[in-house]
Amino acid sequence: MIYHYLQSNMAYDLISIGGATEDITFYTSEGVLMDNKKDVLRQKLICFEYGAKIKVDRSHTTFGGGAANVAVAGARLGLKTALIACVGNDSRGEEIKKNLAGQNVDTSLMETTEKKETGFSFLLTGPGNEHVVFSNRASNDELSINKDHLTALEEAKWIYITSLSGEWKPVLDSVFMAGRPKIAWNPGHRQLLEGCAAIAEYLKKVEVLILNKDEAIELVKSNKGYAKKDNEFLNDIRNLLKVMISLGPKIVVITNGRHGAYAQDEKKSYFQKIFKEAIRLNTTGVGDAFGSSFIAGLQIYKGNIKKAMLLGVKNTASVVAHYGAQTGLLTRKEII
Repeated sequence: MIYHYLQSNMAYDLISIGGATEDITFYTSEGVLMDNKKDVLRQKLICFEYGAKIKVDRSHTTFGGGAANVAVAGARLGLKTALIACVGNDSRGEEIKKNLAGQNVDTSLMETTEKKETGFSFLLTGPGNEHVVFSNRASNDELSINKDHLTALEEAKWIYITSLSGEWKPVLDSVFMAGRPKIAWNPGHRQLLEGCAAIAEYLKKVEVLILNKDEAIELVKSNKGYAKKDNEFLNDIRNLLKVMISLGPKIVVITNGRHGAYAQDEKKSYFQKIFKEAIRLNTTGVGDAFGSSFIAGLQIYKGNIKKAMLLGVKNTASVVAHYGAQTGLLTRKEII
């Protein structure tokens, strides 16, 4: 595999760390959306009749996983990109690696485990093509950081950490000890459940913290100083940005679906409205597309946050118009 040899001897522009999966997406029109505004952490629900047999309108099998999505997005935007993830010793794992190599993502840092099968997700897509993810982390739980990883991480320009499971704290400890590279972080479900107190030391070392609005609310609410704030305060993104930037990240980005994206650095705040998509087929991987494009934009535009946000919404508009998290990701030529 000459490609892997050549890439592994270069300093990477971007190394993503986290999950790689196969995604099985099914669509149904039989769900009912319900408002649940009394619960600030679960403000909208999709419901089905208990005990019913639900008709599936159509289904698709694609590749996903937060870190894999980020790696593919970076590669298509012209970055030298590698992925640190763990797959099982099975056909699904081989197909994931084959897909990544075909996208010019270096897979030489990936791990293979005999302990568990390769991870996969079921994505239920309902009214408005919004989705709920049922995730089987499986082999992703076995991810660890070894000496080869550390050498590559120390030389990289950016590290992008996505959702982690299993023994995730040792992984974060190792990555944040890497030193020089800038770190972008989109904390996963397990990290958010632990709350601000558990991840405070990591937040102080983050260059870019990337969250959606629900994730930001969850983190802010877990902070003792804001635990009793009312829903009006927590639903105001300006408040969320101020709280999160005060915890140490140099830049905080919060996406809010069709309402656009917001960012805050030490000096000012930014807003970017969405690009109107040609057709809305899927929202899977939209956050990964925005976050990875934002980091690529910071490199391409030498730290210009506004231009990086514009790059992010262009890529998300394309992803929404295609099936799967990776299919619609644009190349640098296409996006610029």
